[in-house]
Amino acid sequence: MMEIHEYEARRMVRMAEEAKTKAYVPYSNFHVGACLKADSGAYYLGCNIENAAYGPTNCAERTATFKAVYEGERKFEALAVAWDGDDYASPCGVCRQVLAEFCSPDMPVICANNKGEYAIRTLAELLPFAFGKKDLK
Repeated sequence: MMEIHEYEARRMVRMAEEAKTKAYVPYSNFHVGACLKADSGAYYLGCNIENAAYGPTNCAERTATFKAVYEGERKFEALAVAWDGDDYASPCGVCRQVLAEFCSPDMPVICANNKGEYAIRTLAELLPFAFGKKDLK
């Protein structure tokens, strides 16, 4: 796993918690925030944005990733995800696949709960056998 210091992990969790406050969640009332750190050192925040049709809803992790990619970032060091749940947050399958497009399999994913406690996993642990560029022939 790529190394991440405890100070940096806590800092990113705090930023994800702040991003969570901007969530648009009139249907579930379940707030999620994300903080994605690019190799450039820049941080990109995202929140979940719901839609009445449900399908167009966008997760916090993808919001942060798409913002970063729009700004020209293509490589990332770490992701923190914070949510309202008691268990540790975990990106959904779609978000894991989007992250696999730009992030190293050994990138740390900091999964926080509603108390600010967290566990660190790698992207490969969350998405083993990811489909990627290598699979396109």
